[in-house]
Amino acid sequence: MGAVLPILSVPAVALASGAYAVAASWWRRRHPAPPSPYTRQALRLAEERMLVTAEEILADAYAAFGPLYTPYVPGADTHGADPGARTSARSSGSAPQV
Repeated sequence: MGAVLPILSVPAVALASGAYAVAASWWRRRHPAPPSPYTRQALRLAEERMLVTAEEILADAYAAFGPLYTPYVPGADTHGADPGARTSARSSGSAPQV
């Protein structure tokens, strides 16, 4: 009877390790690890994020400073006409604007 316990412990250990392996693989399938930061896919995703961030920064900068870089056209009214002002026929050489 003294040798029965060690003999039965071998199948018990094998059964327990098998159950652990099954449970671990089930858990891993339902909770996958995040992708490694050293793969090509991770590099591609990081590049896409960087480009999107750069586009957002440029769009914000252009929205803020774009009016400062409008080209100068000689003779063009860059300030806009006063809505209540009228030009006379003598000053512009054409019919009065309404």
